[in-house]
Amino acid sequence: MITVRHLGPNWYATVMGTAAVATAGRALPVPGLRPACTAVWALSLVLLAALLTARALHWRHHRDQARAHLLDPATVPFYGCLAMALVAVGGGALTAGRDWIGTGAAVALDAVLFTAGTAVALAGAVAVPYLMAVRHRVGPGQATPVWLLPLVAPMVSAAWGPLLVPHLPAGQPRETLLLACVALFGLSLLATLVMLPVVFGRLVAGGPLPLPLTPTLFLVLGPLGQSTTAVGTFAEIAPGVVPAPDSRGFAVLAVLYGVPVMGFALLWLCLATAHVVRARRRGMGFAMTWWAFTFPVGTCVTGAAALARHTGLVAYEVLAGGLYVVLVAAWTVAAAHTVRGLVSGALLAAPRPAPAAPRRATGHTTSGAVR
Repeated sequence: MITVRHLGPNWYATVMGTAAVATAGRALPVPGLRPACTAVWALSLVLLAALLTARALHWRHHRDQARAHLLDPATVPFYGCLAMALVAVGGGALTAGRDWIGTGAAVALDAVLFTAGTAVALAGAVAVPYLMAVRHRVGPGQATPVWLLPLVAPMVSAAWGPLLVPHLPAGQPRETLLLACVALFGLSLLATLVMLPVVFGRLVAGGPLPLPLTPTLFLVLGPLGQSTTAVGTFAEIAPGVVPAPDSRGFAVLAVLYGVPVMGFALLWLCLATAHVVRARRRGMGFAMTWWAFTFPVGTCVTGAAALARHTGLVAYEVLAGGLYVVLVAAWTVAAAHTVRGLVSGALLAAPRPAPAAPRRATGHTTSGAVR
């Protein structure tokens, strides 16, 4: 079982990115995309099953390495990817997969994956910051956007959980699930607002990230796009589930929250893209961090699509379509490089030591790969 010894939780990002292509495509008003999105969702389900099996083998045969991952501040935040992969594939079952497996099977699959993913998300949102505080002893200068992963995971549950509401009995069960998702939204949003200044402060005061970590700047788009998606979904599910005044309040929130947050997401997209272009010019090669170009952009697609539905503005439809083109292109490149790395064995080899952060005064840069 040597082949899975260095298979870390970051590999769940491949599932997240693939599911994002399917779910984001179904959010667009393009009927021709529907069969393709269903096929991509099926691929994400297969990838999830394969990775769950491989990670189970990893824990069984390489427990020392698995425990080392838990004690590594650079690796443990990626356990948030497990939660997001479960919930994303589950949500995709209802939006794209039901065309092939039927509504009943899609609801059952989503219920199982949503429940498991949300449990993992809540555990990670507590356990990872706790480990960072009492075991890892990290400093502000070590902050990266990867730290956001366990905090964003509950937001993914908040965005996709409401899809299960109409399939519950009317009354208390529906309202309970909807408001539980609102609570997950608040939990993740406030935690992100605490962590994001630390990440931004490290970027401004400490200089650019090491080249292999530069793509992780796109992870900041995740909580922005996913929270915009979540409030839009709340507004669409709320009528008939909560009292009319609350339902109208959700509709207002979808616009008053979503519009400024999507504006900031576009600002960050431009900033992150500039850093990636700089890093690429300085020799940034492929690393598994390139999957950060997929799922976060997908959340912005669904967020922009939600704003298009609630505002009626063509501009948001165009934005969603443009971002989807970026998402598909990023997924294609990341998937091709990943397959190539798997075939060659490079991506499952023992990782090289992490590069040191560049010094601003000297202008030196570093290169390497993060697996």
